[in-house]
Amino acid sequence: MKVFVYHTPEEVPEGNLPDCAIAIDVLRATSTMAAAFNVGAESIHVFSDLDELRTKSDACPADKRLLAGERGGAKVEGFDLGNSPLDHTQERSHGRHLFMSTTNGTRCLQRIQQAPVVITAALTTRQAVVNFVLQQNPAEVWLVGSGWQGDYSLEDTVCAGAIVHQLAAQLGSDLKTLAGNDSAIAAVSLYEQWQDSLLELLQCASHGQRLLGLHQEEDLKYCAQLDVLDLVPIQSEPGTLVLNS
Repeated sequence: MKVFVYHTPEEVPEGNLPDCAIAIDVLRATSTMAAAFNVGAESIHVFSDLDELRTKSDACPADKRLLAGERGGAKVEGFDLGNSPLDHTQERSHGRHLFMSTTNGTRCLQRIQQAPVVITAALTTRQAVVNFVLQQNPAEVWLVGSGWQGDYSLEDTVCAGAIVHQLAAQLGSDLKTLAGNDSAIAAVSLYEQWQDSLLELLQCASHGQRLLGLHQEEDLKYCAQLDVLDLVPIQSEPGTLVLNS
């Protein structure tokens, strides 16, 4: 197994695909997706274009759909939800189909959606993702951060590092054998530096600062948790995620 880390969708190489691609947007899309599935959401449909989202969601009965839209960290006017994992409760999300568009996470998923296996990861689901990868045993894995509008983000890289670190530990492998590129080793180094202070790192991150400015401190606390959800969202078809069974 070789594991490659790409900090943003823009870094992903053209012309080839891995056996398994993993989208990461800790603040907050992939954390929110996991939270929605944890309370019983049926599916999540991702869109980069808000108008396309509105059009496609019309085919779903109104009592079975939720529209989630976020731009710049704030909820899009007229949508049911923004991009907070704390929005999702049993009462609100159980049995619903989530139609979702975010600033960065949905773009990341679209960049890798043609890979044979596509899943999402967050700090909250780190161990579940590691278990999934070990069961699948793909020859090549990509961990792709969403970044922020094309720029590097600390929170996505530390999550990638947490995954690579745990894969190496459970495989009994050293990083020289497992890492497919230098970014994988750098991501592990970041995780090792901050593994006991993940909330502090998220608060230092530029998008964490942005969310704090929007009074989203509780979201940062939620997203900084490690290994608290035992589930893996998986792509059933391009643009649609379901809960891996």
